[in-house]
Amino acid sequence: MKQFKYGLVLFLFLILPPVANVLESIMIMHMHMQMPLFVVAGFLMAKLLQQKFPRFFDRWNGNGLPGILLFSIIMMYWMIPRTMDEALTMQSIELFKFISLPFLAGVPLRDSWGKVSLLIKKIFFVSFTIVFLVMGLLYIMAPVQLCNNYLLIEQIILGWGFLTTSFVMIIYLFYFRFTDQSTHEV
Repeated sequence: MKQFKYGLVLFLFLILPPVANVLESIMIMHMHMQMPLFVVAGFLMAKLLQQKFPRFFDRWNGNGLPGILLFSIIMMYWMIPRTMDEALTMQSIELFKFISLPFLAGVPLRDSWGKVSLLIKKIFFVSFTIVFLVMGLLYIMAPVQLCNNYLLIEQIILGWGFLTTSFVMIIYLFYFRFTDQSTHEV
């Protein structure tokens, strides 16, 4: 229950208009701060939802794959430059962002992560590493401004943010590969 409260407070804080406006005013904060925080809010709220509706989660996401797939689709959708633009100019798209990231990405991620195999986790992690690398290169090397609501320099900074994140993920993959993980299992 405590985690649910923290997640709900975070969610309510993020949707406050002044907070949302500040986080959306700079491109890298919009993509790499606001959106992940919405996912974290849903992740925190998920435990109580799993306890309240166990049959729903067991039937819908029994092996974890549907939840991981839904999380991936939602995250890929929000990485598209046009969707970031539309979230700033269309209230219906911004409302969809406020709902989809916590409830269609964060909740399914928490429900799925413990259910999927280690192989699926590795594939998932490597896939997102590659996507972040490609998105970083796209935002840096695009010859034109991809988002109308942000300056070209902000687009380049976001690209470097994606590249930095992908490099950190690569370092983690090497760490995971070359260390004994059995000592860390719970």
